[in-house]
Amino acid sequence: MLFSALFLLAVTPSDWVPMRWMSSNAASLELLNGSRVNCLLLEQDQWQSPIPDAAHKRNLAVVGVLRQGQQASEVTRLTAEGVLDGIVLEGDYSQSQQASLEDSLSPGRVPVISMLSRARMRFADTPVVATSQGVWPGIQAEEEGSTKAAPSGAPWINTNGGFLRFARAAAPAAAIWIGNVPPEKTVVTAERYMQAVADAAIIGARWVIALDSDMWKRLDAAEASAIREWKRILALSTWFEQHAEWRSLQPYSQLAIVQDIGSGALYSGGVLDMIAVKHTPVRAVPTHSLAPESMHGVSMAVNVDPSSLNPQQQAALVAFRKAGGATLSGPATWKFPPVTTERVTLSDADVKTLDEIWKEMNHMTGRRNLGARLFNVASMLSNLTATEDGKTAALHLVNYSGYPVENVTVHLLGKYGKATLLAPGQDPRKLEIYENEEGCGVDVDAVNVTATVLLENKLP
Repeated sequence: MLFSALFLLAVTPSDWVPMRWMSSNAASLELLNGSRVNCLLLEQDQWQSPIPDAAHKRNLAVVGVLRQGQQASEVTRLTAEGVLDGIVLEGDYSQSQQASLEDSLSPGRVPVISMLSRARMRFADTPVVATSQGVWPGIQAEEEGSTKAAPSGAPWINTNGGFLRFARAAAPAAAIWIGNVPPEKTVVTAERYMQAVADAAIIGARWVIALDSDMWKRLDAAEASAIREWKRILALSTWFEQHAEWRSLQPYSQLAIVQDIGSGALYSGGVLDMIAVKHTPVRAVPTHSLAPESMHGVSMAVNVDPSSLNPQQQAALVAFRKAGGATLSGPATWKFPPVTTERVTLSDADVKTLDEIWKEMNHMTGRRNLGARLFNVASMLSNLTATEDGKTAALHLVNYSGYPVENVTVHLLGKYGKATLLAPGQDPRKLEIYENEEGCGVDVDAVNVTATVLLENKLP
């Protein structure tokens, strides 16, 4: 098909907005009307259904999902015929298996995206860094119905944010996908789907939209309530894509966490998430990229695994300290075991280690404003980003409670000339800026699922 070649020239994989499409009915694609979703992930039994041709007529990329044990010969034929515009390898392919499959597809003919377990992820030489493993975002409740607490004392929020912060820092030029699916035998509300979209989007990543089987059945039956819920989910995804420029912003914080794959950076619920729950802006600095320039603007650094630093990296931290920076170096007991193909969350023993780290870090940071401080946000997470010159910043907020959070207060380091509240389905609203001892502050009346405070014209 001529379409495939023309499409791939116009839209690169980095621009793909992906979704797992489970229907083989071509008419189902009308559900995407008005959306920014432009890439459908299809299972093998859908490759020769009416979906690929109908999707191409809508200028949608069609990507085949290939798993261990499935024959690659059909993939080779369908990519050559233009039926498939790309391949997603999902599962636990080794690097040699990935290379062999890529060679069989004639290098350069179609993109091959490895959406593997975190333990086998590729961060280099790929336009899309992806994983199929993730926790389902939301506030974690105990079996008896009470809310689980994090080491900081705040409600424990299941989030992929910390892992995604590291992934973005480790592969700054790549698009980041997280392809976890809804939990089985669980009622998933529209709000929970929207939280999954926002959990990734505020970090600059994309959740590969995936609906549970019950939702698909309801949509296939044209159930009015399901269509309303779907439109809300799609509207939020579209809203973030309409603000794609936010992905070019960088983490804005005076606190850096120096960590790498071997010291727990691939976990959900690890050190970066522990800090995020405290609503302290944080910057992930992969150990392998630690250099003097990566510490620009940082006043405090936590070195999770000092033994992993080479002489050049050690010298970078020495220079940082000589320039007035404060460091906290972890003992050997702070090192976490590597993630596995089955587990990306910490064990109970590792959570105790996390609690130890929290106590040391809390002593180090205290109540100091390291970019922003937030109040009345126990059920929320945030991410503060800014342009390279720091004159424009965006504070992203996600509410995991399932109900609006009111009277949110934000204290910012420094002073800004303009603040605007942006939220899905709402007109931009100017916020009053008031001065305080930390710089300035703004108040947000309410946050439903997500909102962004856009800060402009930072004063010298």
